[in-house]
Amino acid sequence: MTFEQGSIIAVLVTLFIFFAWGRWRYDVSAFLALLTSVALGLVSPNAAFQGFGHAATITVAAVLVINRALTNTGASDHLSKAIMPFTKSPSLHIFCLGSIAIFLSGFMNNIAALALLMPVAISTAIKANRSPSTILMPLSFCSLLGGLTTLIGTPPNIIIANIRSTALGKPFSMFDFSPVGLTIALSGLCFLSFIGWRLLPKQRRQQKTVEDLFDFESYLAEAKVVEESKAIGMTVYEIERLAKDSNVFVAAVLKNGKEAVPVSRNEPLKKGDIIIIEADPKEIDSFVNRFSLRIVGLEDNKSSFFQGSKTNLVEVVVGPNSSIEKRRVENIRFRRRHGLTLLGVSHQGQSHRGRLKNFSFEVGDVLLLHGHEEQINEAVSNLNLLPLASRDIQFGKRGMLLKAVGTFAIGILLAACGILSLPIALSFSAISTILLGIVKPDEAYKSIDWPVIVLLGAMIPIAGAFKDTGAADVLVEQILTITRDASPAVVLTLMMIITILLTDVLNNAATALIMAPISISLAKQLGVNTDPFLMGVAVASSCAFLTPIGHQNNALILGPGGYKFSDYWRMGLPLEIIIIAIAVPMILMVWPL
Repeated sequence: MTFEQGSIIAVLVTLFIFFAWGRWRYDVSAFLALLTSVALGLVSPNAAFQGFGHAATITVAAVLVINRALTNTGASDHLSKAIMPFTKSPSLHIFCLGSIAIFLSGFMNNIAALALLMPVAISTAIKANRSPSTILMPLSFCSLLGGLTTLIGTPPNIIIANIRSTALGKPFSMFDFSPVGLTIALSGLCFLSFIGWRLLPKQRRQQKTVEDLFDFESYLAEAKVVEESKAIGMTVYEIERLAKDSNVFVAAVLKNGKEAVPVSRNEPLKKGDIIIIEADPKEIDSFVNRFSLRIVGLEDNKSSFFQGSKTNLVEVVVGPNSSIEKRRVENIRFRRRHGLTLLGVSHQGQSHRGRLKNFSFEVGDVLLLHGHEEQINEAVSNLNLLPLASRDIQFGKRGMLLKAVGTFAIGILLAACGILSLPIALSFSAISTILLGIVKPDEAYKSIDWPVIVLLGAMIPIAGAFKDTGAADVLVEQILTITRDASPAVVLTLMMIITILLTDVLNNAATALIMAPISISLAKQLGVNTDPFLMGVAVASSCAFLTPIGHQNNALILGPGGYKFSDYWRMGLPLEIIIIAIAVPMILMVWPL
């Protein structure tokens, strides 16, 4: 093994450790690995940033802008409204929702498809008197399976297609993935619908609905300012300052006994005002006595606080790459910057009981926000939060549904007919959505998953160095030594198993970039067709079902579903075994050795 080969392998091993550790986000780790590779002479300075202009990177960015256009126009609503009659049994419910998720994920980003359908899944589950936990994990897995069906369904497919173009002179086309991908997706759908959901622990399938993630009674109270109250004439700011040593937070103030209004910190309190207190139960009595307030009973969570005519209460999920991820509540300043009150947080299905200001957000956490609808909508968009209830707002773009679908379809048609390359065709579609007013320029930039773009831009040169230094060949020799005298089908199976295990802890795009050179070298060493091995990497790198960290979709449902880390492998492990069992013979049949 040469110095260059050992160095690039060391860089990748270190990168894998950083990915699994999670101390720094994957894009930061990948960019650091790129700079290290340049410093070691593994990647030339001229080639260091070529990955950011690579066809795969441009294609992913264009697809994400088109996703925003489809989201703005409510493209999935027409499909999702039809499922309510089919929710009588969990199996039928999952099958209908999963079918829609597979279809949408074939042409949309996996996360976007899940984000569109998750509120529908929750609302229909509640109406069917069913725990959302039964539905959400199968729905997430179906959205990942749907990505296998087309070239643009998931970043690994785009990456593999472009790597094939470099290696063999021609990329995979739009529907080359469909025969294998669709067979796997439908098989997975049947498993998840009729068997998979039954593998979840019984207590998870019977747990409270998402509406019960926040136990209002245990930490919210209404305290009325009566004639003898010491709080008369005091401001909310003064009250909070005096009560700073206790775990008490003034969430809102009811004026005239009717409407909950956003708290004005400097407006004096008057007789008859009702203060909504957020506190640990043992702190409420002390606070009320201190300011001579009178407790008003909360009747079945439907007090005046929840019935304001001008304000809303909404549950939202922290989305992937949200600007509040890894940040503490006190640093967000919901009230000052967004005009909202954060009433509660649920982490992995458990309501947070400590002081809210010290809570640090993670993807999948559920937030309970209170405020005016316009402010909530603005915060949801700016902070990348996902509502857990279906909302009528569609940013005023519903009438543009046909235009959005039409521009997308034209781009796909131009690419499928070979008139334009896929990156150029989809770029035309993306810019058309902006010119037509479906997506605002600022929205277009916000819709792009920049950490994924940086990851791709950094990993493409590293993957090139992994191949050019011969490090991929070194690992191939080790694999062939282990599988000595084994058939190519066995080698393909082993390679897919390795890829699946990697993608369960790494980003799927990074896994595809690393395993693709290995698959090409394996095929050449065995003297067989490269295509089945590339297709095997494409399938396996998109099958992250064992952990909540394997894919952002899995993390997204963690909080709303109230899942535990161990719940994923209960359903995911048999699903991955089924996928391998079906994928290998299908790949060999469609793409012969």
